[in-house]
Amino acid sequence: MIVYNTLHKKKEQLIPIKEGEIGMYSCGPTVYNYAHIGNLRTYVFMDILRRALIHEGFRVKSVMNITDVGHLVSDADAGEDKMEKASREQQKSPYEIAAYYTDVFFKDIDSLNIMRPDITPRATEHINGMIDFVRRLVEKGYGYETSDGIYFDIEKFGDYGKLSDLRLEDQKAGARVEVNSEKHNPADFALWKKAPKEHIMQWESPWGMGYPGWHIECSAMSLEYLGEHFDIHTGGVDHIPVHHENEIAQSEALLGHPAVNYWMHGEFMMVDGGKMSKSLGNTYTVSQLKEKGFDPLAFRYFCLNSHYRNKMNFTWDAMESSQVSYRRLLEGALAHKNGDNAPEPAAQDALKAFFEAISDDLNVPKALGVLWVLVKNPHKSREIYDALVKMDAILALDIDKCAEKCDNKADTQPDIPQEALELLQKRSEARRNKNWAESDRLRDLLGEMGYSVVDTKEGAKLVRR
Repeated sequence: MIVYNTLHKKKEQLIPIKEGEIGMYSCGPTVYNYAHIGNLRTYVFMDILRRALIHEGFRVKSVMNITDVGHLVSDADAGEDKMEKASREQQKSPYEIAAYYTDVFFKDIDSLNIMRPDITPRATEHINGMIDFVRRLVEKGYGYETSDGIYFDIEKFGDYGKLSDLRLEDQKAGARVEVNSEKHNPADFALWKKAPKEHIMQWESPWGMGYPGWHIECSAMSLEYLGEHFDIHTGGVDHIPVHHENEIAQSEALLGHPAVNYWMHGEFMMVDGGKMSKSLGNTYTVSQLKEKGFDPLAFRYFCLNSHYRNKMNFTWDAMESSQVSYRRLLEGALAHKNGDNAPEPAAQDALKAFFEAISDDLNVPKALGVLWVLVKNPHKSREIYDALVKMDAILALDIDKCAEKCDNKADTQPDIPQEALELLQKRSEARRNKNWAESDRLRDLLGEMGYSVVDTKEGAKLVRR
């Protein structure tokens, strides 16, 4: 199996530390708000990777943290803790907020057929391990104390910046880092923050009451569950220049050797050609997709059409197109399920080509192309259906439930009211006139009436939810 290693900026053969086993750590959510679809694209990538490793015969130990303290608003060391801020705004304790959004997150990934990690440690349950990690860094001379916390001295770590190719000279300019005159270097990052009395989440430490820095959490928990040296660390590309760079520095400084062999990152999802961000108000959740009549697995299918290392652009039109394609995939699979038992050589050839694409740095778009050629094979064959199900061990699109899903989403309804049909016609007119805002408004009205709009080659149709 070949994977792209961000650390070395190239594809490399995946060679496990221990034969037949893979230790994999994935950066999980900060549970102060809903995960949006841009976040979830990264978890789909992680899931595809894990499924591919399992198919290759590896026993995978998957760990993903839940950050419920210490992640500051700036992602670096500026601003307040995201949990504290959410607590104040929502008038609930940080623990109530963490419990609620953790539950929603797991329901979201379940709806996307993302396998739950084997271990999901919460930061607040591992404070002692983090304190010990920081204490040992201080003893080794990598950490120093200021009036507001314990910081890592990046100039003591000669390889700082090797993941993102950052230079110390660039970091000294203080970009993205709040100026703190007590720091040895503007880019020195917090290992432990001293907490003011009013701070809700704080623990006793050798440096007084406080709470861990965000970066130390992943290093401490990966060390506890995967040991001093493990195979793969995944996350989004936004983690490369700060979070993961800092993880590498503090872990290698403590251990004296690399902790991770392969760093793998999923690219950004944009929206309407621009940045997707909570601050811009253009993020969407799985619940919002459902409200608009979309099957969560149609979103998963949408994600699979772009390589994990390429940016992808979310639009509602693209989402509608994915829903139609996903439905046709299920219908095609069902046709083969009901086909004959005659041998079909194309099935085995396609399986070989499919898994070759997957083993080449998760080239899912190429693998999907192979799948579609098989789906469109004029010979309706049970052998083809069986091959599609085997491919679905990676794709996780519920192909084995095609009969049930197709029956539940019939294209026609005999009792659609005239009012709904008229709204559908007006929406079609709006789309022809490229009045997308009006098209969206009418689609939402139909959604409130209990109908989803599915655009087909024959025109738009209504599907009762």
